[in-house]
Amino acid sequence: MNKYTSTHWGTYEVKRYGKNRVKLYPFEDDKDPSIIGQGIEDILDDESRIKHPMIRKGWLNAKDKDLTGLRGDDEFVEVSWENAFRTVATEIQRVKNTYGNSSIYAGSYGWASAGRFHHAQSHLKRFLNFTGGFTYSKNTYSFAAAEVLVPHVLGDFYNYLPETTSWQSITKNSSLVIAFGGIPLKNGQINAGGLGAHVQKEGINKAAMNGVKFINVSPLRSDLHLKNSTWVKINPNTDVALIMALAFHLDEAKLVNKEFLKRYTVGYQKFIDYVRGKKDGIAKNARWASAITGVNEKIIRDLILQISDAKRTMISVSWSLTRQDHGEQPFWAAITFACMLGQIGLPGGGIGFGYSAVNSMGNNFNNIRGASVPQGTNNIKSFIPVARISEMLEKPNQPFEYNGSTYNYPDIKLIYWAGGNPFHHHQDLNRMIKAWQKPETIICNEWCWNSLAKHSDIILPCTTALERNDIMISPRDPYVVYMEKVLEPVGNSKTDFDIFCGLAKELGFLEKYSLNKNEEEWIKWIYEETKTRQNDQSFFPNYKNFLEKKWFKIPNPKEPKLLLNDFIKDPAAHPLKTPSGKIEIFSKNIESFNYSDCKGHAAWFEPVEYIKKSDKRKLHLLSNQPRYKLHSQLDNGQISQREKLFGRSVIEINKEDAAERGIKNKSPVRVFNERGSCLAFSKISSNIIRGVTNISTGAWLDPDPENNLSCKHGNPNVLTLDKGTSQLAQGPIAHSCLVEIEPFYNELPKLTAYKPPLIINKIKKNKL
Repeated sequence: MNKYTSTHWGTYEVKRYGKNRVKLYPFEDDKDPSIIGQGIEDILDDESRIKHPMIRKGWLNAKDKDLTGLRGDDEFVEVSWENAFRTVATEIQRVKNTYGNSSIYAGSYGWASAGRFHHAQSHLKRFLNFTGGFTYSKNTYSFAAAEVLVPHVLGDFYNYLPETTSWQSITKNSSLVIAFGGIPLKNGQINAGGLGAHVQKEGINKAAMNGVKFINVSPLRSDLHLKNSTWVKINPNTDVALIMALAFHLDEAKLVNKEFLKRYTVGYQKFIDYVRGKKDGIAKNARWASAITGVNEKIIRDLILQISDAKRTMISVSWSLTRQDHGEQPFWAAITFACMLGQIGLPGGGIGFGYSAVNSMGNNFNNIRGASVPQGTNNIKSFIPVARISEMLEKPNQPFEYNGSTYNYPDIKLIYWAGGNPFHHHQDLNRMIKAWQKPETIICNEWCWNSLAKHSDIILPCTTALERNDIMISPRDPYVVYMEKVLEPVGNSKTDFDIFCGLAKELGFLEKYSLNKNEEEWIKWIYEETKTRQNDQSFFPNYKNFLEKKWFKIPNPKEPKLLLNDFIKDPAAHPLKTPSGKIEIFSKNIESFNYSDCKGHAAWFEPVEYIKKSDKRKLHLLSNQPRYKLHSQLDNGQISQREKLFGRSVIEINKEDAAERGIKNKSPVRVFNERGSCLAFSKISSNIIRGVTNISTGAWLDPDPENNLSCKHGNPNVLTLDKGTSQLAQGPIAHSCLVEIEPFYNELPKLTAYKPPLIINKIKKNKL
């Protein structure tokens, strides 16, 4: 009988070989499977696996928890589950009683597992809510700026993502796709919550074969794989300036759809007055934009001609554009420009938020209203924007601005993390490591010795998806898959559910937490509850039949999806959830916030770090999604090594920039700025514009003070700037980063990223 596992990078058939050995094979329904999943095959039981509960030696010995900066560089003590449960429960109760629940932070950001039941963060939040609550985080590292900005403009954001105009509609109706930030297929390998079949490659290829023209507006040629596409080479962080120039000349040529603007939008006049320079005296035209973007004036004007000649134009903006200083502006500017064209809601036209950012974008499927483990109610209202962790720890009780209001950072004494890795997602890791020493206790559920585990005080070893039963039900994919257990838990690891049951028992609310359900009963409950939520339940087989076949697919809708189609058909019957009920090109709400870094309409703001403001020796560093893993997941596996040289990250460098610095191809280089430095191997290329360089993210942090390296493995987040996008969203700005590069002539330091710390196997009982 076939056994399946579902991940964020695909569904696989799994076969077991030996005690803890498996082989993953492509899912039968997937025409374009990803090999990322095979990265787990050789690391389920290797030295990087955490097999027993661990407590950091320095934490055990610290008097009154007066820590001295040993997190990340300390020995660990192996303990029993009995001791671990008692220690964690006692510590949570101590912190709660001494400081209150707001002093417990469980942002726990990350992709966790694709299984709907064993979703670590859901269990963590359910557990902590029964203790009285916790400080939480808002938004995501993926597109925080858009999450906050777009609801002011369109009334919503998240609910529009699965409704993005489908590839079928683009193929049949579009003649031009302008992709700001490109459409990188490598990103489309993944999907939050899991996926059954990859469709991005087929969708874009069919559109291209049907005559749709694609324009890749990016510093990287690889952001669009189509050979016959046009590459518009643009300086990073300057897309807004280019869009302003396009708006200027569209208006100048009297090609603006005024009827659309009048019926469906508010505030256009204020925006176009800004573009014309009526207040600041600066016309945002092609000449102005060319000096900022590096795009030739003629190319900018030619883009307007191509748009005017196009039957239907789709404006696509990648999620990466939000991860820069003033990252709110690219999406707002793009929405505004799409409104000027007047094709929003029409087949094949309008605006698209990140085709191929994940597999579901443009996938024509019926959404599944999935159930999950109820998390209960958090009685604590304290929160932070997700990317402000270091600042929170550095500035307890100090104010911060967010989305029109002023809040105070909490004073965090305990962090509990499960299902994520902040040492991957966060910027300026040297700053974070210092701030990370401030809480009294840090607890994590983790299965391998990554940086989060090494920087924790108490580690509760959890299972992987292959060591438990689960179910994949995603609101962003039409497949439902039973994920059958393949292996027994490696070592002494437990599922997150069992871990929190053990803690709940210690704290006296096991029955309330588990509801007297075991794993299989919870999975069945999730399936049956999901079934009741569907408009058409006939596609869901009875549970017994589902377990026999292991998977099924919800049929696709008959008509292609069109973003905002109902609103365009009848704006009175289907108003947007904005104050005006229309698209707010000008937002009175945002204007009323009086932010110096976010106006009431889309505008150009100079980024804190970008090419124009650099000297000749500085390069603009991008840090995009890797090809052979998701973020930092499975970086210790065999597949992720395909993207590396000599075990290190690769940095792509323009051939002229490399020649100026005496850098040869496939040679070690030191990448550095005032925040940190890392070691990488060069890839000299003509597919990246001059003045720009790129390191894909995900290398596990591996400091090397002896060689003046914040990371000898190549983690770019030792270099990136930790600053909010603006007072509005406070999102991350990883792509606003300047660096210098020089050849590395020393002997290559030995990699230790995947090595466990020194572990003491026995400890005297009186220490616990």
